[in-house]
Amino acid sequence: MFKRWQFWLGAGISALFLVVALRNLHLGDVWAAMLTARYGWIIPGVAVYFFGVWARTWRWDYLLRPMKCIPLRRLFPVVVIGYMGNNVYPARAGEVIRAYVLRRREGVSISASLATIIVERVFDGLVMLIFVFIALPFTPMPSWLQWMVVAASLLFFGALGGFMVLAVKIEWAEAAYGWAIDRLVPLRFRASGRGFADRFMIGLRSLRSGRDVLMLFVTSIVIWLAETVKYWFVMQAFDFSVPFWVLMLMNGIVNLATTIPSSPGYVGTFDAPGIEILSIFGVERTLAASYTLVLHAALWLPITLLGFWYMGRESVSWRDFSQAEETVDGGQ
Repeated sequence: MFKRWQFWLGAGISALFLVVALRNLHLGDVWAAMLTARYGWIIPGVAVYFFGVWARTWRWDYLLRPMKCIPLRRLFPVVVIGYMGNNVYPARAGEVIRAYVLRRREGVSISASLATIIVERVFDGLVMLIFVFIALPFTPMPSWLQWMVVAASLLFFGALGGFMVLAVKIEWAEAAYGWAIDRLVPLRFRASGRGFADRFMIGLRSLRSGRDVLMLFVTSIVIWLAETVKYWFVMQAFDFSVPFWVLMLMNGIVNLATTIPSSPGYVGTFDAPGIEILSIFGVERTLAASYTLVLHAALWLPITLLGFWYMGRESVSWRDFSQAEETVDGGQ
């Protein structure tokens, strides 16, 4: 479905992060620590996590309302299928899959829904930075963390500012991308390119209202606090304890790191930063690794299994996934 170079690039980056994550560790000791974990604590963690997924569904519904009002019970399976796609395909392909399934089920154009998904990612990134900023006064700042915070701040604050300008200055935006398409895109692709851009602009409508922007920001905080509560529940399964703000910092750093291209399921890019953050705060490295690996599995497995189940219930096939990229490439 997706380009081979994307797979190998992601696999290489994941391998590099895994080397960092597993250095100076004895895997037998990590496995022994995992065997002694109290896994009953994962159950309430999963429940809180799916509350967060429901909140994600509500936020997406809020972004989609300028185009179509869709009941949450119909939108929730689409969200879950998309997150499952992120877990089993490289390069966050689940975002394209989510937009494709939404178009097939609800008739919302892929380019417009992709715009709303990108806005989601921008707000997610901003909340992750807030989590990091809250912890910074209490945190030793290794150079890699400094560089990550600076780069992420430029990326996400810049993206939000750019999208808000596009959403408010519609005539200016249309003139700018029209000029670029007329001069840079081959003639036979100009009509589809302009149509894609026009529909993408529709997906940014929620950014025209300060009230809507505030709602998106507040719901994003709720979503990521819920996920951090899952971090706390999983921590209860292990013999260590750190303050909640440390888990907020860990959540922020690992999710900023997962924006880096990697293999499916964010292998390595999730684990290495998580182990490093806990080690900074005095958690023994073997215990930090066992916790991080269990947490990663507890985040990955439930929504992936539910996504497979929804695929069957909604009659979504793997062939549909293979068509998603072709549809986007066609400017639909």
